[in-house]
Amino acid sequence: MASTLITHIGELVTNDPRADDLLGVIEQAAIVIEGAHVAWVGRATDAPPADEMVDAGGRAVIPGFVDSHSHLVFAGDRAAEFAARMTGTPYAAGGIRTTVAATRAATDEQLSGHVARLVAEMRRQGTTTVEIKSGYGLTVHDEARSLAVARLFTEETTYLGAHVVPDGTTAEEYVELVTGPMLEAARPHARWIDVFCERGAFDADQARAILTAGAEAGLRGRLHANQLTYGEGVRLAAELGLAAVDHCTYLSDADVDALRDSGTIATLLPGVEFSTKQPYPDARRLLDAGVRVALASDCNPGSCFTSSLPLCIALAVREMGMTPAEAVHAATYRGAQALDRADVGALVPGRRADLVLLDAPSHVHLAYRPGVPLVAATWVGGHPG
Repeated sequence: MASTLITHIGELVTNDPRADDLLGVIEQAAIVIEGAHVAWVGRATDAPPADEMVDAGGRAVIPGFVDSHSHLVFAGDRAAEFAARMTGTPYAAGGIRTTVAATRAATDEQLSGHVARLVAEMRRQGTTTVEIKSGYGLTVHDEARSLAVARLFTEETTYLGAHVVPDGTTAEEYVELVTGPMLEAARPHARWIDVFCERGAFDADQARAILTAGAEAGLRGRLHANQLTYGEGVRLAAELGLAAVDHCTYLSDADVDALRDSGTIATLLPGVEFSTKQPYPDARRLLDAGVRVALASDCNPGSCFTSSLPLCIALAVREMGMTPAEAVHAATYRGAQALDRADVGALVPGRRADLVLLDAPSHVHLAYRPGVPLVAATWVGGHPG
């Protein structure tokens, strides 16, 4: 098995949970890759020999970003909606239906081509693992084909038939469809099930029914909740022991306590607040309470059309009270935990060799130099690309 030594790393972020510091930083470091996995990490002066050598030139290496929340399977454009928000029109979830119409009209080839472009865009910005949701089909056929398209690009596919109630049906009728024939069609292509538990979408009782049906079908649960106002969604996620609950913008003390006690990860999506002019989530409050916090892009055509986790890191530091180290950890190690993944998100022996070479001496530059393309190279499963 061929091995590669990446040496002369100025700062190596390992995310080793056994380390004394949050990021498990090793200065003047090296890493050895064998096949698809990390074989060794440590000081460059102690590095073992390898078949090939890459000189990092004093630059930083971090784990590849794990984007645990995205909506990439769609067609159409909602730039006019964004422009209207920038002139004072408040955000509401109703624009989803615009994307649904365009997505239903697109061919499989058009949808897969669009996802391929967005995944490549993410890769250029350091994302090596991505979760992709359905949710812009809202028919049995279109939800299943959206998930089949997503599965071409990732194992982390999420059935989000419960995005909004489509026109021409009632919430009760649609929940029956989502938990019945649509779930049966989606199940072969999905690992996760999700619900938009929010004003204007699905209430907590409906969300519980949908998540319970998904669990019985073998799908692990996650949830959109508390994005637009206070509600029961976060506490429902904690009660059900979901891996993650996403958005978490409006939280009561009881919500924070439930997240802390359950261990459910709060995935924060600052690109949404940047794009909608809503208040940012209070990451500092959550972290100080002992809640596990992840960061993700929520890349979608309506409320957040960015694929950049570096941007989300900068926003989390500037607007949400996170330190640069906490933000990088949230976009890597915690993102992996939000997907129940123990093979990515850290650079320690045995984990998959997904890593990013930054054109910078430290991870701090991701927040210090917002908007600058700092990703010099990526390795995915031990291979450059």
